[in-house]
Amino acid sequence: MVTYEYLCPECGRFEVRLPMGAAPPTRDCPACERAARRVLSAPRLSRVSPALSAALDRGERSREAPEVVPAPPGRRAVRPPHPATARLPRP
Repeated sequence: MVTYEYLCPECGRFEVRLPMGAAPPTRDCPACERAARRVLSAPRLSRVSPALSAALDRGERSREAPEVVPAPPGRRAVRPPHPATARLPRP
């Protein structure tokens, strides 16, 4: 099954799952029953989370103008060992 996307002039975009190659160029809108035309879209890009979308945008911007890092990252604090493993030999 393939997800096809249609654009209704009144209600906007909606998706329909049909067998591959079985999608007509127009289909009735499920909400208002007007004719909606099939539109081509990139797969699953409409369902991208905001965090992933921001990361993709940042990657696109850094392709032409990379971000300059002012200093290397700081060292992490060393945690004391757990009391149950404190007496084990360390490498």
